[in-house]
Amino acid sequence: MHLTEGEIYHIYNRGINREVIFPRRENYRYFLQGVQRWLKPRCDILAWCLMPNHFHFLIHANAATVPMIHDGSIDRQQFSQGIKQLLSSYAKAINKQESRVGNLFQQKTKAREVSSSDQGHPLTAFHYVHQNPMRAKIVQRMEDWEFSSFNEYMEKGTLYLCNRELAINLLDLNPARIYDDSYEVIHDDYTSSF
Repeated sequence: MHLTEGEIYHIYNRGINREVIFPRRENYRYFLQGVQRWLKPRCDILAWCLMPNHFHFLIHANAATVPMIHDGSIDRQQFSQGIKQLLSSYAKAINKQESRVGNLFQQKTKAREVSSSDQGHPLTAFHYVHQNPMRAKIVQRMEDWEFSSFNEYMEKGTLYLCNRELAINLLDLNPARIYDDSYEVIHDDYTSSF
């Protein structure tokens, strides 16, 4: 994964063989602590959602995202290193908790650039991330899923990971309309690649 400063990316990965990666409620919270530690210092998080077998982040690559670091025999960007540390530490904890061995996540976390119109639209990605639990029929309303940033934007969250002001500016969000706009239908041409 190679990110460019100033661009917006939809970051996602899922459990190997689509297996559940959050077997217990407290696992979601533990993963979010890792996000706070490993990802938030390396990017601006615009939206996020954790699902039972996958996750989504909409991020803005900033000056802390792109510097290269040397990790053993591999050079990678700071953000990629953060993803590696997050997923590795989380997988170790779940393997211990569940008495399992092996990979928990698919090998490569995907980064879909959505800043330019030919790759997708950042606003569509923002709504797609929040609509995930509803589209999967886990909940009937987005605000009923506690493991997404939707409630951060409704100012009802308990954990604030997003750079809300930056998201409002970059995505041209109208704070008075975020709730209603979030329920608009997303066309299948965006969702077909996931």
